[in-house]
Amino acid sequence: MPTLLIVESPTKAKTIQKFLGREYTVISSFGHIRDLPERKMGVDIAHDFEPEYVVPEDKKSKVQALKDAAKKADAIYLATDEDREGEAIGWHIAEVLRINPKKAQRITFHEITKAAIERALKASRLLDMQLVDAQQTRRILDRLVGYELSPLLWKKIRRGLSAGRVQSVAVRLVVERERERLAFKKDEYWTIDTAHDLKGDTLESKLTAVDGQKLEKLSIKDEATAHGYAEAIKETAFKVSAIDKKTMTRKPPTPLTTSLLQQEGSNRLSMGAKQTMTLAQKLYETGRITYMRTDSLNLSTEFIASAQEYIKTNFGEKYATGGVEYKTSKKGAQEAHEAIRPTDPSATPDSLKDELEPGMWKLYNLIWRRTMASQLPTAKIERSSIDLTGGKFTLRATGSIVVFDGFLKVWHASEDKLLPALTVGDDLGQPQAVNPEQHFTEPPPRYSDATLVKALEEHGVGRPSTYAPTIATIEAREYALRDDNKRLYPSDIALVVTDFLVEHFPHVVDLNFTADMEKQLDDIADGETDGVKVLHKFYDGFHKAITEKSKGLERVVTTKEHDVGNDPTTGRLIKAKTGRFGPYVEVTVPEGSEEKPRRASLPKNAIIEETTIEQALIMLSFPKNLGQHPETKEDIIVAKGPYGPYLKCGKTNVALGEEHVPETITLEQAVQLCTDGIAAKKRAAEPLRTLGEDPESKTEITVRAGRYGVYVTDGKINATIPKSNTPETITLEEAIKLIAAKKKRGPRKFKAKKSAE
Repeated sequence: MPTLLIVESPTKAKTIQKFLGREYTVISSFGHIRDLPERKMGVDIAHDFEPEYVVPEDKKSKVQALKDAAKKADAIYLATDEDREGEAIGWHIAEVLRINPKKAQRITFHEITKAAIERALKASRLLDMQLVDAQQTRRILDRLVGYELSPLLWKKIRRGLSAGRVQSVAVRLVVERERERLAFKKDEYWTIDTAHDLKGDTLESKLTAVDGQKLEKLSIKDEATAHGYAEAIKETAFKVSAIDKKTMTRKPPTPLTTSLLQQEGSNRLSMGAKQTMTLAQKLYETGRITYMRTDSLNLSTEFIASAQEYIKTNFGEKYATGGVEYKTSKKGAQEAHEAIRPTDPSATPDSLKDELEPGMWKLYNLIWRRTMASQLPTAKIERSSIDLTGGKFTLRATGSIVVFDGFLKVWHASEDKLLPALTVGDDLGQPQAVNPEQHFTEPPPRYSDATLVKALEEHGVGRPSTYAPTIATIEAREYALRDDNKRLYPSDIALVVTDFLVEHFPHVVDLNFTADMEKQLDDIADGETDGVKVLHKFYDGFHKAITEKSKGLERVVTTKEHDVGNDPTTGRLIKAKTGRFGPYVEVTVPEGSEEKPRRASLPKNAIIEETTIEQALIMLSFPKNLGQHPETKEDIIVAKGPYGPYLKCGKTNVALGEEHVPETITLEQAVQLCTDGIAAKKRAAEPLRTLGEDPESKTEITVRAGRYGVYVTDGKINATIPKSNTPETITLEEAIKLIAAKKKRGPRKFKAKKSAE
């Protein structure tokens, strides 16, 4: 009978099966096979938080397949991932298959290679119940917070809201960053760039000192001062007063942890955290990289040796360092014993370009280069600066050259700026170009995936495996939105919920509390405490606070207002508000007046506190009459609706699309769009074919084109033409049958969406 290996991924199973002979069968559990129930808490608080695990409906066939395979096996190995989640999946499988956890054979490996699998099979162990306890405690904690706090948000703020132990902290970070931006007061400052023409070469420099006083960033505060300096510099002859050259070293980067991978994926590849982890999972399961959920910077001695051999052979002896070891001091990093790296350094990105799909290749290229860079020597950079002095002004030109590229050979190409060969005392004369430039100080940037992951890690919130799903969750629940640069900012409801939690449940969204909870989970994994103690310590105070707040708190008003400014025509105050259909601006009317206030929608992603009077006036200028259509004699109105700007051409509405801007569209352009739109609507209203009359109902049967495809209709019931037929060949009899079948089925029934935990 074969030996059975159970993993959690079908791709992983397929890869491992290739390494093992026929005496092994490798099958997948397709992730977790048991979880807490969907429609109730599923935790018996009175009996030390005993969880109630169920097999979800969509996993019952998978469980049966596991049971059938287990009956045919003479030995079973649980080969799920090596972290807490993998340990818990292995334990759930053992429970369902009724394998004694004290006898279950557990194997782990950091990479999916033949050698690693064979080593693991020789070193099987028992399930680590401390890791299982840590994972189970985390799951129960999250369920307690979600099932007790979310209903309170429903009651006091709005139905459908949710709170989470890590999720709510991530939202708080996004909210606080946005408020920093709103409170930021920008300052004006100026810089002055110059250029000297040196017989075909150009020396670019900046004004750095006046009267011997070094200029700081905000030293030149106004246009008059800047232009005064610029005019004086144009008339000043400059000489080379100093040349400084320094050789500096730049250390290679460390190998990649999960957090660093997500940050680099965002910064270098513009990938979201979720996309990065999905592609990394595929690379791991196909044997290209090591396990992608890790806090460790360590690299195996075998890999370091093979990397050095590759470096020596392909780059040369001077690039071989003998190997660089990295140590991790972060607690919990022992959970996975290596950084993310290629399984084989000789499998270069170029050699895999035709084998990997584009996204996987880009990420593999990043991982390979970063890992190899960590094993290459320090780079040496020569930085040069040339000071030019003339009158009371000092200009400085800077440049650099790579003396020895070291790790830069594979990581971050250097953009050198070489300076012309000059000596102290050289007379350069007057600059040929002087450019004063205005700047404004910038508020702190919104979080990208990379910077939010970095902030969560620095504060000790969550684990590497939680960062991507946390960001995905706050987006899916519309607590965080994306601006045009794909950066995160809070929705209006996120501001309300965060304020509510900070005021009434500060410990739930406190960074230190959340980080301390992660430490307690680490302590459970290390056997220093147990989950029941941690759960009691948290829940007793948490539940008491929920109970008290539920009785005493008033319902929160979620509508918000912001005074934008006054309408220059009427002098009336303009307010930005949030409503059931999103943000909008409104011109207020006198109290007691029956006059209807003038309103205009703001873009869906607008934040009302950031709305300016200029933006409000532009939005309130719509709808705008551009003039009459020369043929139909109807007014053409440009307006803005919930689906974007459009033209109202009589009874026909025509979307503007991206090629036209509503603020600048001309009557001539609008006439053409209306003419085309009316013609298109007329064509759409005409049937493709008239098949004839239904002898029973005496109604005309036609073939028409709709937004979802081609269909037949009797004027009341529409029936899609199947792929086995075509609009050109379908007969009257076939059409009548399709309509009758559609009528018999009745209206389409939609399944209700499952509520979020």
